[in-house]
Amino acid sequence: MISDRDCDLRLELSGWQFRQLVDLAMEHIVAHIDSLPEQHAWNSDGAADLARSVIEPLPTDGSDAADIFQKFFGRYLATTYNTASPGYMAFVPGGGLPQSAVADLIAGVINRYVGVWIAAPALAQIETTVIRWFCDIVGYPKQGGGFLTTGGSLANWSGLVTARRCRLPDDFQSGLLYTSNQAHYSVQKAAMLAGFPTKNVCEIAVDSQFRVRVDLLAEQIAADRALGRTPFAIVGHAGTVNTGAVDALDALADLADQEGLWLHVDAAYGGFFMLTERGQRLMKGIERADSIALDPHKGLFLPFGNGCLLVRNLDHLKQAHSLTGEYMPPMQDEPDFVDFCQISPELSRDFRGLRTWLPIKMHGIEPFRNNLNEKLDLTRWAVEQLRSINNEIDDELEIVAEPQLSIVAFRLLRQGLDEPQLTRLNEDLREKINRNRRVYLTPTILDGRYVIRICVIQFRTHLARMKECLQEIRKAIGKVS
Repeated sequence: MISDRDCDLRLELSGWQFRQLVDLAMEHIVAHIDSLPEQHAWNSDGAADLARSVIEPLPTDGSDAADIFQKFFGRYLATTYNTASPGYMAFVPGGGLPQSAVADLIAGVINRYVGVWIAAPALAQIETTVIRWFCDIVGYPKQGGGFLTTGGSLANWSGLVTARRCRLPDDFQSGLLYTSNQAHYSVQKAAMLAGFPTKNVCEIAVDSQFRVRVDLLAEQIAADRALGRTPFAIVGHAGTVNTGAVDALDALADLADQEGLWLHVDAAYGGFFMLTERGQRLMKGIERADSIALDPHKGLFLPFGNGCLLVRNLDHLKQAHSLTGEYMPPMQDEPDFVDFCQISPELSRDFRGLRTWLPIKMHGIEPFRNNLNEKLDLTRWAVEQLRSINNEIDDELEIVAEPQLSIVAFRLLRQGLDEPQLTRLNEDLREKINRNRRVYLTPTILDGRYVIRICVIQFRTHLARMKECLQEIRKAIGKVS
């Protein structure tokens, strides 16, 4: 016979015990936040040895929480790319708003299920409201909708699956997808995971500003139709990862309408610049896309793990994802209510909407808009400073990609060097820029040229740190051989 004396209650913390645990964690978290301006923007010293030190067998007995936190914050956290640093201008960083971390704490503790509306109606409606806010930002009509994902990769995948289900028959593998040769690798991966052969993804050349050539795209579609092939979708871009390029979205929408193709826009990096007037001008036509991938963990500065797929017509998501089972409760017919399991790939999932809802409710949208405008201004300031360096040096600093949003790509030119030598020169330059770890810049390859990128989208990055970045660039140029 089992009795209450046989119960192991160690997992059931009282409110007081939980408060102690959170307070203990908060000592480290507060110190971490307050020291961010002084922390290194990156550190990989001893990374392999540190990673191996974490490997251990499944523990039988527990450890003291104070010791666990001390090791985590004191050792493990130090050897990372510090994406929360104001000096982190690499790749396309996530912001890491602490307000969203509080939302995750609440969501994890209450542990409510929002995949089915009836299970937590108000909480599911919070998430639906967030989606409506996003639809309003990009200009979608009332019948638009969507769902939150872990990031742009899954949003792109779900967008292509929806396009496939809505535009192609069950035997879909002849369908052709068109995109820019500047597409993020997640587009190719999304097509692969959606069941398409790699050869079905047609990459189209770009212009001098790294935007897809719509004329060449139209020619390729016509040529494929003449050969009896089956075009079905175009993936445009509102901010490529290499240069922040924004395709001519209105022209792509015209072509998609003319050819009867699905238009998906990868706006994971750039989409929330639609909060700014400059972004709205640049992305004119995005509201005509059939689907859009967004990353709130980029343009809204949320922690990593926050993406979104929007569609202009919510019925398309239902057509692509809707199934049910005998064990499921009744689904909603009300147009204002959404069962997320019916419009997305997931059934079990976390309550993601609170991460966005809480900081926007706390601050309103204006601080987000102002921060995005500041990042646009800082990027243009950086370009002016890079150009001014040419008056100070014998070599030439080339702006390879003028910023359309908040990314600029540049490289150092030196007379008499061929392309492999220029690559080595700029690799050395980047290493010296990053050496003191106040800033971290990463490279990419554009038309065979090794270039260095500055990406300004961390909400903690302001003019003072940008001045440090340019100072490091100046110092590094003086030291490269």
